[in-house]
Amino acid sequence: MSEAVAIPHAPEGSAASEQPLPVIRLPMLDTKRELFAYEIVFQHESEDEAALMRRALATITDGALARLVRGNRTFLRLTRELLMEETDVLQHQPRFGVVLPPEAATDAPLVERLSRMAQRGCPLMLDAGDTVLEYNAAVEPLLRVVQFVRLDACKLDPATLRSRSEYLHTRGIHVIAGHVDDHDTYHRCEELPLQAIQGRFLLKPEPVEVPVLTANRLSLLRLMKALQEGNPGPVELGQIVRDDAILSYKLLGCVNSAYFALPRQLKSVQQAAIFFGATRMRNWIYTMALSGMADRPPELLRAALIRAHMCEKLAQHMAPEQREMAFTAGLFSLLDTLMEAPMDFVLWHLPLAREISSALLENKGPFALLLEQIRAWEAGDLRGGEAQPQLIRRMAAIYLEATQWADHVYAFADQQPN
Repeated sequence: MSEAVAIPHAPEGSAASEQPLPVIRLPMLDTKRELFAYEIVFQHESEDEAALMRRALATITDGALARLVRGNRTFLRLTRELLMEETDVLQHQPRFGVVLPPEAATDAPLVERLSRMAQRGCPLMLDAGDTVLEYNAAVEPLLRVVQFVRLDACKLDPATLRSRSEYLHTRGIHVIAGHVDDHDTYHRCEELPLQAIQGRFLLKPEPVEVPVLTANRLSLLRLMKALQEGNPGPVELGQIVRDDAILSYKLLGCVNSAYFALPRQLKSVQQAAIFFGATRMRNWIYTMALSGMADRPPELLRAALIRAHMCEKLAQHMAPEQREMAFTAGLFSLLDTLMEAPMDFVLWHLPLAREISSALLENKGPFALLLEQIRAWEAGDLRGGEAQPQLIRRMAAIYLEATQWADHVYAFADQQPN
């Protein structure tokens, strides 16, 4: 089986065939943990900031950025010069908005320009941080034109965060809590009049005193255990998922989709395992099973898929069987958050290869290094010294491909048979 079939690439002529933007998409979730909007964040020190932002505007025009964010509401930062000169494209793309610093309020020409943009439907968000907003004449010009204000939940004490949120809410301004990086802060934010919440809490497991797995999660772990024990081949894989009609439906629907451009339709899990290989098919079953967890935030599931694909691509210098294990390590790196239980407790139920469990439990081994690189990319904190520009370009290409793949796979995992 050729590598081109085993690891699909973006179609020719797509944005991925060019040098992709070194950006990440950070989700903002509403109170139901559904996606409210994405923020596009540029990787630090990747290239000239103004040049990057001009490229970003160009990708809005050609549709590449819309594909990255799946057409959802999206915010990004632009320089003053671009806001004054080249924002007409935003007025024709009402799903794209601008993030603004508090000091923009003192720039009268810019505020006037922003006011016209807002009147034409461009979403504007003031990234207020911990700036005092109540009856503050210095920021009032911006508060009169923006629809959204983001507050820094890390810098503001709980009482100030509450009072400021309520003040903005009474003014008819939608409030977003940013830098919500732990679950205690998240639960406090749930009680506030917020439109959305953004932060690292999404990727972190919530601390629990006594781990308890629901019946659905225990069933999922039993499936994963069966996929690991005895190194099952194509026939055994078909038997393992034979009684799960929905899983088989999603699995075959995805592998037979136009994205993979297979030479013939695969009609059973056994046929798919013969075509793709048993190990890869086992990873596909993991993927579909985890992505079908309807009680977990969809953006968390997408994040796990993105990590899996990135980890596999970063392991291209390794042997084929190690690349397959790299995929599993990436996918399972958020297993504790997905299962809402400590990682050691979850992995106790799974007979994983030592290389995978070492990476997930001890942060050791070759896969741990790959996961560390992926987490650094997610945080916008790559450390590459002189090789940093080359590293960022490579990671940008891998990330773009991974998001396209993850969005495609999740679309199949989330659907139900007619």
